[in-house]
Amino acid sequence: MIFSSTRGSSLGGHLVLPFLVLAHTGASVIRALLFGFTLMAIGATAGFADARKVELSVDVSKAGAKIDRNIFGQFAEHLGHGVYEGIWVGADSKIPNTRGIRNDVVTALKAIRVPNVRWPGGCFADEYHWRKGIGPQRTATLNPNWGGVIEPNTFGTDEYMDFLNQIGADAYISVNVGSGTPQEAAEWLEYLTTAQPTTLANERAANGHPGPYKVPYLGIGNESWDCGGNMTPEYYLSQMKIYSRFVRNFNPAQQGKQQMLKIAVGPGGDGPRWTEWTEAVMKAYEHHTWSWDINGLSMHNYTVVRWENKFASVGFGEPEYAQFLKSTLEMDGLIQKHSAIMDKYDPGKKVALVVDEWGGWYAPLPGSDPGFLVQQNSMRDAILAALNLNIFARHADRVRMANIAQMINVLQAMILTDKEKMVLTPTYYVFKMYVPFQDATFVPVAFEAGTYTHQNISLPRVDAIAAKDTNGKLWLEITNLDPNEPVEIEASLAGIAARSAAGQTLTAPKVDSVNTFDAPNTVVPKPVSAKVQSGKLALKLEPKSVTVVSVE
Repeated sequence: MIFSSTRGSSLGGHLVLPFLVLAHTGASVIRALLFGFTLMAIGATAGFADARKVELSVDVSKAGAKIDRNIFGQFAEHLGHGVYEGIWVGADSKIPNTRGIRNDVVTALKAIRVPNVRWPGGCFADEYHWRKGIGPQRTATLNPNWGGVIEPNTFGTDEYMDFLNQIGADAYISVNVGSGTPQEAAEWLEYLTTAQPTTLANERAANGHPGPYKVPYLGIGNESWDCGGNMTPEYYLSQMKIYSRFVRNFNPAQQGKQQMLKIAVGPGGDGPRWTEWTEAVMKAYEHHTWSWDINGLSMHNYTVVRWENKFASVGFGEPEYAQFLKSTLEMDGLIQKHSAIMDKYDPGKKVALVVDEWGGWYAPLPGSDPGFLVQQNSMRDAILAALNLNIFARHADRVRMANIAQMINVLQAMILTDKEKMVLTPTYYVFKMYVPFQDATFVPVAFEAGTYTHQNISLPRVDAIAAKDTNGKLWLEITNLDPNEPVEIEASLAGIAARSAAGQTLTAPKVDSVNTFDAPNTVVPKPVSAKVQSGKLALKLEPKSVTVVSVE
């Protein structure tokens, strides 16, 4: 099913040779040439149609797991300009803000319905001491993980909670297990959540928030196998159980079924080191007692290809495009591997697999601080985001939360800012197009993906998922990985009396096309036409595109 230059050359070779021979036959030349051109046209048309047509089968009656809206979570670490300048500009800034938080950023994030934001890190979390970031007098410290710059602590606990309230997202706080203590973390949660008039509650009230905050998600450490303390699985477990026991949520509204969910540090890869970590934590969970519990296991996996001499985020071609997407598709096997271990000890899938760091990681942009992880965001990243979100959706029974790294100005960001300027990235638009999939019910899609080949790399030509939203509307997402050829889609729709379809597609002139402050609309969604007839949906996908269609 591959329409490539190799196939085209083969076709030409078989048809051109008779022309050379027939050129000496006199009067029959014209007839032979016409016959030859006719054969060539028929052959080329047939090959073109076979290569570009992909058939899908969707049966709405065969519903699966809920696609938890939390898989569209974000991550904001004190790193580079992710928080300072990205979120926080201060109340005295000329940039329009509400209590120091950028209004333009808030508006953009509200539009993609951010479900949760993980904070304050990352590696930063295991050196973060929360008391330095509350009250009128803040303590300036260093940020040794990310550039060794000064951390002013002007964006602290109360500012974070204010930010969440402005964008309508839930708190996902990562407590300091590496250099902190259980007491410090416990007092932080008391400050945040108690409704009773304790000294810490009174201090919170004095800082402007009399009522308790809601904290739905608690991360117990970050990468404790590396930057979070280089711990063994056994040592981490000994600490995690203590934090799980004593770091409590006292908010009256978060007891019982609404209790805070605790997320343990999980794997960071697929080798024995990581499978042994997952095995140790889940084996302990199987025998946990009343005094400690976990509700999630984190997993970190970046698309990098190589850590040394990383790929560039701009100015690349099709070889880097294909290689990077091949690497990102390994996420599926990684989830399968760790889910299988979790299934041994948790067959009821009570513990979620939380992919709370994922995305593309490239070389820093030239001239930027290497510790700030500044990179651009291209059409390739839009494809990468769609592929990963689809993988999470297909594993929705176990993967119930994920956080792309990171939200603003860092790694695979939704938003880039420069002083008063802001631009939305291709990845942002993918998240916006996927809003209907939040808390929708997964619907299986059967299809032959076809193959896109470049040099020695072969990838599926298309990827697709479907879901039914809470109002019963069917949504279909289809990604065309092929950067050169369009794809004709024919989707058979069962279990639904389909009458019409409409949607959007995201594509770009080149695989490395980006949005900039001077040209912010190079990669933006545009309407796509689709036709429904006799229970079938037909539409054409542009090369290198992400398309979302609703069916009614």
